[in-house]
Amino acid sequence: MPEVGSDIFGSAAPKAARYADQLAGPGVDRGLIGPNEIPRVWERHLLNCAVVASLVPTPCSLVDLGSGAGLPGIVLALLLPDAEVTLLEPMAKRAAFLEECVTELGLDNATVRRARAEELAGTVAVDVVTARAVAPLDRLAVLAVRLLRPGGTVLAIKGARATQEVQAAQGVLTRLGVQHAEVLLAGSGKVDPAATVVRLIAGP
Repeated sequence: MPEVGSDIFGSAAPKAARYADQLAGPGVDRGLIGPNEIPRVWERHLLNCAVVASLVPTPCSLVDLGSGAGLPGIVLALLLPDAEVTLLEPMAKRAAFLEECVTELGLDNATVRRARAEELAGTVAVDVVTARAVAPLDRLAVLAVRLLRPGGTVLAIKGARATQEVQAAQGVLTRLGVQHAEVLLAGSGKVDPAATVVRLIAGP
């Protein structure tokens, strides 16, 4: 674990290290992350997700959309014990991996739900929806905003084209009643590179 990992995860660092081992072992074996990601599992994955915790208002209910290997959902559950985290993943092998991680890490505040976002629209209303590498923002917003309570927040971890994605999605965001959209850098001065996050605030 890099030194900054100990600083960011604090008392959750031992569990974060076990999760890193899960990603680099079973996660690679099952194709959830590529073998080339092993040397940078901390910098590219765990720390990139961990710094997003500062943007999550707690206590809260949170859905990690298309959770995959648990990034950022498991990381946020580790860091935010006051958040009720649902790891939403439609694929069976990924959902099974998430279940194993939740059990192995003793995450009482995390549950795995095998379903698509479209299936839950109108049946849940959470405070926060997170997503990483799920879909372009215009498509992601449609899936995510429908899971939010009025005034809820979407936090989408994006790449270098985040600003362009926001601009391209303006029409969709307006139709969805999104009140505010902005691109933030999370973890500046702590991690390099900082995490690029698109924050959307749903209408009342």
